[in-house]
Amino acid sequence: MHITTRHIGTWLATVFLSVSALAQAALPTTDGEVRRVDTRAQTITLKHGEIKNLDMPPMTMAFKVQDPAVLTQFKVGDKVRFTADKLGGNYTVLSLEPSPAAEAVSAPSR
Repeated sequence: MHITTRHIGTWLATVFLSVSALAQAALPTTDGEVRRVDTRAQTITLKHGEIKNLDMPPMTMAFKVQDPAVLTQFKVGDKVRFTADKLGGNYTVLSLEPSPAAEAVSAPSR
């Protein structure tokens, strides 16, 4: 079998993405409330509970976002659930979704 640099690069990229996905899936979720959305700086300010994997107590702070497109889905006051980690020296939100409690409150009654 002949292995080229391209094959090694493809294999390494696949391994990296797989490890990243597993690491993100293993991160604990944290509840928070959106305090500010800054699309230009690609940050979201959250008032949040304890972030266990970062050993961070509850506070309000700005986070970078891994996917800037997610910023268009949230506004100040929204209750959210998110995962965060430190990437490249920046505290970064990796996943962000409406809080299940907020969805239950906003769901139409039947």
